[in-house]
Amino acid sequence: MFDTEKIKGSIPPVVTPFKNGEVDYDAYAELIDFQVKEGSHGVLVNGTTAEPSTLTITERNKIVDVATETVNGRIPVVAATGSQSLAETEALTAHATKRGVDALLIVTPYYIKPPQRGLVEYYLNLAGQHETPWMIYHIPGRTAVNVTLDSMKHICDQSASFIGMKHAVNDLGFASECLAAFGEDFKIFVGLEELSFPMMSIGACGLMNAVGNLRPGILADMCHAVWNSDLVKAQSLHHRLLEINQAVFYDTNPIPMKYMMKRLGIMPENEHRLPMTPASPELEKRLDGVLNRAGLL
Repeated sequence: MFDTEKIKGSIPPVVTPFKNGEVDYDAYAELIDFQVKEGSHGVLVNGTTAEPSTLTITERNKIVDVATETVNGRIPVVAATGSQSLAETEALTAHATKRGVDALLIVTPYYIKPPQRGLVEYYLNLAGQHETPWMIYHIPGRTAVNVTLDSMKHICDQSASFIGMKHAVNDLGFASECLAAFGEDFKIFVGLEELSFPMMSIGACGLMNAVGNLRPGILADMCHAVWNSDLVKAQSLHHRLLEINQAVFYDTNPIPMKYMMKRLGIMPENEHRLPMTPASPELEKRLDGVLNRAGLL
């Protein structure tokens, strides 16, 4: 049995550190421990910010192993197990469920642009292979496909373990429609930094934001402020984070985030795998300005 009540709050998608072209698993364990100590309510493993499309299945599975071992039950672990391939998603999902992760996040298959009936069958096929709570990762800007409300209803009717979605698109209306259709227990996680406070104010249960790699405590505080109905404090924290939230997208995520993490000593390197590349000198200067204005340097 899984306790889905604790799957809420700030659950940052942890970046993948590389060293000389290889995944630095020791540094990754330190990043996971950093999240626990800074007060995050959970960690998201192999999310978009982790550059999963540059990782092998073996590497993604090893990252799940390191995360679950490092967390050791202190906070929930959500594993992103989606791919463009059903076979890869099945393999990743089977490993994550065997490791006992608290929930799964499965992205809409990217590049292929499937029809809605294909999406429904895809998700129900996967849901029939395990009992772990799972969510849809809705990020049409990267996958080129939307999930419609009707498709969500079909999935919800046929999968008891379907509990929500990460909503990474600028569409508060769709979030409201989902909450109206599925009830307040339907878990919506904010996937766009700029919508953190607005979407939580209408009923989202938490955040899965890349900026949580840099400032975990503030995001956790924002969640608590909303839960405590202290919207003045939550709004204030939202505005404090404005420029850093914007900086995440000065280049393709997580290029700016990795640079800022290295600059602040949170991780040793800001290495990427091609076709991703580290921040340019011009971007580094721009990001240093952001960190200075935020009082972090």
